[in-house]
Amino acid sequence: MANNLAVRMPDLGAAVPFYGMQPSAEDVAKIKAPLLIHYGGLDNRVNAGWPAFEAALKANHVTYSAYIYEGANHGFHNDTTPRYDKASAELAWSRTLEFFNKR
Repeated sequence: MANNLAVRMPDLGAAVPFYGMQPSAEDVAKIKAPLLIHYGGLDNRVNAGWPAFEAALKANHVTYSAYIYEGANHGFHNDTTPRYDKASAELAWSRTLEFFNKR
């Protein structure tokens, strides 16, 4: 959802995708908001798209920071599932709050 909003809302101030599928390279060109990206290290499906996404972000001069939480699965921030990773979730959340406070 956060990636979709970043693509569709040119006036968006900032976005924080948590382990979301990446937009196409063509759509990355539409992103104006700075991004803070969180991925679970064990999330092979989503992470497979990261190299192309990062290349598109760089090519389009999108401001971003990305973190890959080693040992964490897709959904690591969702505390209602067995994939919840408390340490990774708390670190990602503190980074998210800091990012939004700066933006």
